[in-house]
Amino acid sequence: MNLILLGPPGAGKGTQAKRLEERYGLVQISTGDMLRAEVKSGSDLGQKAKGIMERGELVPDALVIAMLGARVSQPDAVSGFILDGFPRTVPQAEALDVLLAQKAMPLSHVIELQVNDAALVDRIAGRFTCAECGEGYHDSFKQPATAGICDKCGGTEFIRRADDNATTVGARLEAYHRQTAPLLPYYAAQGTLRVVDGMAEMAEVARQIEAILGAPPGASNS
Repeated sequence: MNLILLGPPGAGKGTQAKRLEERYGLVQISTGDMLRAEVKSGSDLGQKAKGIMERGELVPDALVIAMLGARVSQPDAVSGFILDGFPRTVPQAEALDVLLAQKAMPLSHVIELQVNDAALVDRIAGRFTCAECGEGYHDSFKQPATAGICDKCGGTEFIRRADDNATTVGARLEAYHRQTAPLLPYYAAQGTLRVVDGMAEMAEVARQIEAILGAPPGASNS
């Protein structure tokens, strides 16, 4: 089973991808993580990417596709993968289709976590984490049980991401919709696009995704 998760920052793709990894035996592939791993490994592709990134340029689609081809050929991707953050444009989607056809690894589903932009801005802009253990909190939805003290580790220092503010989040959402909008009819025409309510509780989003994918192996015993 090979999947693409579409959704803006804060929609919960990472949380759902982690669950899918555990429940279905899939591997999450983030192109950003993949690029960094290739650079660190010193591979030929990594060396090419390193030079481009050091010049402050965008890594060409062809190079990303080549890296992706090497990644999905690794043993841990045999049972299937989840792509997060790629493709972002129709040309990337077309190149991905060619790659996966060559490897006989077709996409099973493209799942969009549909969001309400205004509500998502509130969700992201209120986030903060414990500086010690990374436990996540929110101004409105999840305050520490004792003000100023982390529930998990007892830490008293908290941090907020500099880009987790309404202005920056709004700009990121606008960029996401601008880039991703053409992908939706592209995958709808292929019959692979599925939509879930990305604003629902995490458990409900997971339930909707599982309804699309079918029960995971051994689910009747879980």
